[in-house]
Amino acid sequence: MQATLTRKSAITADHIKLFTNLLGENYVLYDQESLHDYGHDQTEHLLFLPDVVLKPRTTEEISEIMKICNASGIPVTPRGGGTGLSGGALPHLGGVVLSTERLNSILSIDEKNLQVTTEPGVITEVLQETVKEKGLFYPPDPSSKGSCFIGGNIAENSGGPKAVKYGVVKDYVLNLEVVLPTGEVIWTGANVLKNSTGYNLTQLVVGSEGTLGIVTKIVLKLIPLPKYDLLMLVPFTSLEKAGEAVSAIFRAGFTPSALELVEYDALKITAAMVDSTAVQVTDDTAAHLIIEVDGNHMDALMSEMESISELLTQFDCGEVYFADDAQQKAELWKLRRRAAEAVKLQGYTIEEDTVVPRAELPKLIRGVKELGRKYDFHAVCYGHAGDGNLHIRIKKEGLQNSQDDPQMVECLRALFELVKSLGGTISGEHGIGLVQKGYMDIVFNNTQLQIMRDIKKVFDPNNILNAGKIF
Repeated sequence: MQATLTRKSAITADHIKLFTNLLGENYVLYDQESLHDYGHDQTEHLLFLPDVVLKPRTTEEISEIMKICNASGIPVTPRGGGTGLSGGALPHLGGVVLSTERLNSILSIDEKNLQVTTEPGVITEVLQETVKEKGLFYPPDPSSKGSCFIGGNIAENSGGPKAVKYGVVKDYVLNLEVVLPTGEVIWTGANVLKNSTGYNLTQLVVGSEGTLGIVTKIVLKLIPLPKYDLLMLVPFTSLEKAGEAVSAIFRAGFTPSALELVEYDALKITAAMVDSTAVQVTDDTAAHLIIEVDGNHMDALMSEMESISELLTQFDCGEVYFADDAQQKAELWKLRRRAAEAVKLQGYTIEEDTVVPRAELPKLIRGVKELGRKYDFHAVCYGHAGDGNLHIRIKKEGLQNSQDDPQMVECLRALFELVKSLGGTISGEHGIGLVQKGYMDIVFNNTQLQIMRDIKKVFDPNNILNAGKIF
C-alpha cells in the first residue's frame, strides 16, 4: 500500500496516476522509506529526498516517462547501483529518481565478434563473470564492481585497477541506445571497431554523468581472457618512495595489469575491518604497492615479476610478498577494494579523485600532507598509482561533508590548484556530479565551459535531466 504523496512539488496526483498506469503501482514509490533509500548514494553523508521513485523495465517505458517529465518541467535524476562518490545520482532538486535496476539482462554475447550487448542495470561483476565463462574478458573493474551497475560505469567512464594496462570504460563502448530528455530514442554509433562517420556521439555520452540521456542498451567490446596472473605486495618505508617506484616500473619497460598504492593508515584500518592477517602492517611501513601482471605464458610472467622486484630494491622497499594461490590473491584484492568503505566508517567521509601524470605522484602526495597540516585535516591516500589516479580521503573534526562548507571549499580549491599545477585534473573516474562542480573553473576556462553548456542544451533544452550537475 503506497503512502500519500505529501511533498509540495511540480509532481501532482495526475502525474502519479500517469506513472502508475504506465509502470504499475509496485514500481511507483513515494513512501518515506523509499524516498530516503533513493535520496543518497555513497557521496559523503548527503541526503536529498526525491518526490517519487520510478522503476521502469523497458526503453519504451523510460521514453514515456521522459515525455511526461519534459512536458511538465519535472526534474529527473537517473540512478544505477547507488555507489557514486560525486553526487551524480543525488536528487537535489527533488522530482523523479529513475532507477535502472530492472533493466538487468545481458541480452547477447557475440563470441565470433567479441562483443556483448547488455542492459544498464547489470552488475559489473556479473557481466565480467558471465563473459569469463566463455573465455572472454571485460577489463574495467571499479572497486565497487560487486554492486555498481554497468550503466553507472558508462555515465562516469569508470576505470579501476586494470585501467593501467587495458584502459577505461570508454575504450570498450561501441554503441549505445539512449533515451533523450525529450523522450526520443537513438543509437549513438555502430557495432564496429572503427567508425569515422560523423561526430562521435557514443563517446560524448560516455562520461556525461546522466546529463545528456538515459542509456538503455550497451554494446561492449571484449578481449580474450588472459590465462594467468601473478600478484605481489611490496612495502615501503616512505610514501614518496612508493610513488617514485611507480614511475620507475614503467620507465623500465614493464606494464603491469594493475599497480595500486595503499597508504599505511588505510591498509591498517581496512585490515581491522575485514579481520585480515594477510598483510603484516608494521609501524615502519608507510605504504604498499600491489602489483599484478597477467598474460598467457607463465614463465614470462615469473621473469617479469622477478625483474620488477629487483628494480624496487632501489626505492627502500621491504620484503616482497608473493601471493601463492587464488585465495591469497583474493585476500589482497579484498583489502584494496574495501579501503574506501573502511576509511569512510572511520570518519574519512570526504573523498577526492585526483589524477596527475604518474611521475608527479610523489609531489601530489607530499602536497596533500602539507595541505593537511595547513588546514588541520587528516588524509589517507590510495588508488590507481599506475595511471596517476590517487584517491584522497579526508577527515576533519566536526565535518562530514565538503558541500558548501567555507573551510573545506578553501582547502579543496588549494588541493585542485595543486593538481592543476602538476598537469593533472580534478577527477579521474568518479566524475564531477554535485560536489565538484564548483571547482570546474580551475581546469576549464569560460569558453570550454560554455561549449559544454551548449551541448547540454542541445540534448536537454528544458534542462530536466540531472540538472545542476557538472556546471
